[in-house]
Amino acid sequence: MTHRLEAQFAFLNEADRLKSVLRATTLVDGSRPENSGEHSWHLALYAMVLADQAAPGVSIDRVIRMLLVHDLVEIDVGDVPIHSANGQAHASAATMAAEQKAAERIFGLLPADLAHSFRALWDEFEAAETPDAVFAKSLDRVQPVMANLMSGGGTWATYNVTSDQLDARVGSKIARGAPALWAWVRDKTRAYFG
Repeated sequence: MTHRLEAQFAFLNEADRLKSVLRATTLVDGSRPENSGEHSWHLALYAMVLADQAAPGVSIDRVIRMLLVHDLVEIDVGDVPIHSANGQAHASAATMAAEQKAAERIFGLLPADLAHSFRALWDEFEAAETPDAVFAKSLDRVQPVMANLMSGGGTWATYNVTSDQLDARVGSKIARGAPALWAWVRDKTRAYFG
């Protein structure tokens, strides 16, 4: 039991470092960058509040668990903004390899049973093939859009984001998991993108 608790707290203490990872997205008031711990918490709340936007059969409990672990790899890799470097860095082979290595290290801190289940949730989120993961990914993409809307355009100006980029990099993921949500949000973005 002592070894298990040591491993559990080693993971929890390591996870605390996510609060120090600053993201490109700001708080909705634009006052400062959000950190990745805040982002993960906010996404869990998004899942609870927007559960009615999920496809039938989606398990919101599983979506919340995915969202709570999905960015833990940023402890090692940092935040790679989706609109940075024309979007290439976000989905690059180098970033994906670094995230895989980080997942192995971070989830490996846990006892084997938890390491396996947490890693499986993370892998499922990354693959975005199951209904739960598709919906989780849509929420991960919509939350920064809402922050940018509330903060007067936020990082869209910083990264010179175009309407086509917004649709391709963000909108397609949101629409896949929550089509009505994307239609509503995309309408709100027209003030910035036309």
